[in-house]
Amino acid sequence: MAAQSAGSGTLESIDHPPAVSPPWPRPAYSWYVVGVLLLAYTLSFIDRMILSLLVAPIRAALDISDTQVSLLIGLAFALFYTLLGLPLAWIADRYNRRNLILVGIVVWSFMTAGCGFAGSYATLFAARMGVGVGEATLSPAAYSMLSDYFPRDKLARAMAVYSIGVPLGAGIALILGSFVVQAVLTAPMIEVPFFGAMDAWRLIFVWVAAPGLLIALLMFTVREPLRRGRRAVAPVANASTTPAPGLLAHLREQRVALGALFAGMSLIGLVMYGAIAWIPTFFARTYGMGVGEAGLWFGIIMAIGGTIGLLAGGALADRLYAKGVADAHLRVMRLSILLGGPPLIAAALMPDSTLAFVMLAIAYPCMTMHGVGGVALQLITPNEYRARMTALYFFVVNLIGLGFGPMLIALLTDYLFEDDAMLRYSIATVAGIALPAAAAILTWGFKGFSRDLARMSAEAESAPA
Repeated sequence: MAAQSAGSGTLESIDHPPAVSPPWPRPAYSWYVVGVLLLAYTLSFIDRMILSLLVAPIRAALDISDTQVSLLIGLAFALFYTLLGLPLAWIADRYNRRNLILVGIVVWSFMTAGCGFAGSYATLFAARMGVGVGEATLSPAAYSMLSDYFPRDKLARAMAVYSIGVPLGAGIALILGSFVVQAVLTAPMIEVPFFGAMDAWRLIFVWVAAPGLLIALLMFTVREPLRRGRRAVAPVANASTTPAPGLLAHLREQRVALGALFAGMSLIGLVMYGAIAWIPTFFARTYGMGVGEAGLWFGIIMAIGGTIGLLAGGALADRLYAKGVADAHLRVMRLSILLGGPPLIAAALMPDSTLAFVMLAIAYPCMTMHGVGGVALQLITPNEYRARMTALYFFVVNLIGLGFGPMLIALLTDYLFEDDAMLRYSIATVAGIALPAAAAILTWGFKGFSRDLARMSAEAESAPA
């Protein structure tokens, strides 16, 4: 059958698969790879969020409307990030994943810097598209690589550490934003060697892009791992293992488990993306707090609480899985809702800002335990499709969560409650409906997931390394 070589993107023929799988990479080196990918993921979130912190100076410089800014923040990035993630994941499933990520880091870093030199709305829009294209290379390839660096009973912890890049990057961006706004207001122009006077907001794009080139150099120290358990995508004469089904056949075959994962995570994302978008404004409208101050405290909660939650969720999922709980990862996702949902809803209804922040500090570590969903997806996906399934997963979750979460809360405020001061009830309503629905859907998927995992485990044991 055909198997991918460890160090290149070429396919080599293996007529006699080895009886014993080769050893896993040294744990110290595997965790080093996780660290490098975490740095890349953290930077990617800072680069994608930084524009939303500079709305006022960009509007003034380019003479554009709120609607045009919203397109830069959302559509220009998200559309290309999600759509191009699918063909880029096809490349990741066939060729060198390390090299794909390296190129992506360079592309999104240059495009982030390019945002600072954009002279018109059209060029800024194009630069944001480029940021989305570059970042689309990262997670599908990273998930696939980590699945080949860590055995199944340790994979959740590894991916949890990698996923810390989400709350850490978002938290850093919010914290940075509280100081950036003041800096831009106090020093609107900065003298730069060789370029002369530049708007401060333009230089900020260059500053946040620069570390990307250092991380790209670090990627050269990461080796492309051996693809384990790779099966033929079509029947091969004298093959000793079951060939992998076509991707569409795989989707049909595992429709219950995948449906629970995709729908459950999408509903969780609906709440989490909506909260990230509106909580600073909620504190301003409800308690009269400055948006910058609210963003600072919320950013700290996201960075610290998100890190704690992801690590706890990964450790718990690995422990349950090692004890033979087949649906451990879905159970941890449901637990995150049961523990984090009530304080998240309560935060929107608290009588003062201090209690609201306390509720958020309790909710966020619990809610971010759901990050093990990506691990569950890897466990029931053949090696041949891991990157593409991850890209499809991110496409659905981001489209529903990022695309509709913030908008749904806004629609309830504008058209149901018809009062800006009622934003707190919009947040509570969306969370109060979406989270119980997500918990029910995940529970429905337990049996299907366990069944598909058992079949995949049996096939993996019989497949060559």
